[in-house]
Amino acid sequence: MRKFHTYLKVGVLCACVAACTQLPGHAPEAPAAAPAHTPAPAKPAAPVAHPPRPATPAATVLNIDSGLSLIAVTVRRGGLLARLGHDHVVASRHISGTVAPAENRADFQFRLDQLTVDEAELRIAAGLDKQPSADAIEGTRNNMLTRVLDAEHYPLVQVHAERGAAGQPLQVAITLHGVTRSMAIPVEIRETKAVMTVTGSVNLKQSDFGITPFSVMAGALAVQDQMELRFTLVAK
Repeated sequence: MRKFHTYLKVGVLCACVAACTQLPGHAPEAPAAAPAHTPAPAKPAAPVAHPPRPATPAATVLNIDSGLSLIAVTVRRGGLLARLGHDHVVASRHISGTVAPAENRADFQFRLDQLTVDEAELRIAAGLDKQPSADAIEGTRNNMLTRVLDAEHYPLVQVHAERGAAGQPLQVAITLHGVTRSMAIPVEIRETKAVMTVTGSVNLKQSDFGITPFSVMAGALAVQDQMELRFTLVAK
């Protein structure tokens, strides 16, 4: 009987050891996971306050000052009887438009019916002799507006100009008599803090714009095709 009790104790001890020992090739069963706890939804983060960006200033735009600006065109006589005629200076002092220096461009225009003919000081500046009479000036102006320029149908001269690298000519598109021509015009540009002044000159042909130069007596007395244009434009 004592021997039996000894075997019983040994068996119980072995069973306990076996229960605490991991068998080869078998992982212990993981304990049951606790019920998952669903966290409360996170509050959205408060927006980060940024200092307001300074407003970008609008590009400076200058307006052409008609009182200081001038476009003057000298037209010269031609034909076999040229000595009987006169050279003339036609000018505009009513130029409107804008210049955008930061964008290197300008747009302006003037009306043909506001042109003047043969102002005395402009004739002197152009080197022309003998001032025509008032009647001769009025006749020249009427022929120019009606028979040559057809100002009723084409009342405006429009100009678009773009500036390239320093020292380079302006790239200019001129619309006259319903025709647009592009050309490069050398200019001098002076800029101060608030004023831009552009001066220059260029030769144009009336026929390039579809205009037939004025003539009488089968061309014996006529206006030459070429025109000499000079200008001063002041923008503030």
